[in-house]
Amino acid sequence: MAHPGTAQPSMALLSSATTRSISPENPTGAPGAGGGATEGTGAACARDLGRGWKVSPSIEIPAGTRTDIAAVDGPGVIQHIWITTHPRHWRELVLRMHWDGDPEPAVEVPLGDFFGQGWGEFAQLSSQVVAVNPHGGFNCYWQMPFRAGARITLENLGAEPAVVYFQVTYAEQPVTEETGYLHAQWRRDNPLPKGSTHTLVDGVTGRGHYVGTYLAWGVNSTGWWGEGEVKFYLDDDSELPTICGTGTEDYFGGAWNFDVPGTGYTSFTTPYLGLHQILRPDGLYRSQQRFGMYRWHLPDPIRFERALRVDVQALGWRSGRRYLQLQDDIASVAWFYLDRTSTHRPATPDVDELEIC
Repeated sequence: MAHPGTAQPSMALLSSATTRSISPENPTGAPGAGGGATEGTGAACARDLGRGWKVSPSIEIPAGTRTDIAAVDGPGVIQHIWITTHPRHWRELVLRMHWDGDPEPAVEVPLGDFFGQGWGEFAQLSSQVVAVNPHGGFNCYWQMPFRAGARITLENLGAEPAVVYFQVTYAEQPVTEETGYLHAQWRRDNPLPKGSTHTLVDGVTGRGHYVGTYLAWGVNSTGWWGEGEVKFYLDDDSELPTICGTGTEDYFGGAWNFDVPGTGYTSFTTPYLGLHQILRPDGLYRSQQRFGMYRWHLPDPIRFERALRVDVQALGWRSGRRYLQLQDDIASVAWFYLDRTSTHRPATPDVDELEIC
């Protein structure tokens, strides 16, 4: 397996790895076991056709329950996840991933936010590791290695059952000693307390590298909102960080307020960074402007040996060209690889904390 963050091997290079795929049509991923269901969410549609004709294309997750969508014995690497459900569930379903039997999840993120869709509305995202296509086809290609096993779950925190379609493709293969485990954490400040910074990662210990950021940013003031710097505190950093950017739009690869003269805020989606979502007030119920943006540190991972902390300032402008400390609605997902299966993470949010409001 290529080390996460490095170039993939030649597509012509043969391997001893075995490909398996888990879906409602093959819930164990076992060889020769796909499409054999006699009951499922498509049984009524296939009543004239019978077994093998899309009898079980999806699962229903009742309100207030947690369901395994994949359980795999290792070693191996999850290579691709495709999943879809109704947009109203994107912030109500919590995605978790556990590695090597660890009861603590390495990944604990609302489903929509994990795929850059934190506002519950579709936005095309075309990147190296995450692709979201019409209408809500979620795809990710994060490499997810494990040594003893992997478990992926969805918990429905909402008040209604959720119908979910999915496919998890993985390779059964050895995992090298230097390979890290994928982690992802979600946080939200709504609103951000005045004078505070929004924390993306805090209290992470171990050796690893940071590989991705997604922000769902809701603006609660007039004017430009992205003067704040993104800061990475590595290892022994305390008051000052080792890596400090020059502004929010700069970190996400844009410039000058994402403002194309005569057009205003302009969305873009590229392999490694983008401002892929811009939601403007609608003159009725929608609040002020909301944005979705991502940056994948795949060619440029941020490496640390012992500890990691990451935050972003929320700054706008006030009279006299002075900075204004903002109190915005900011949610984030941070992805990193680590030499251990779990680390410090924020408390699990409840449905009210997740609600888009």
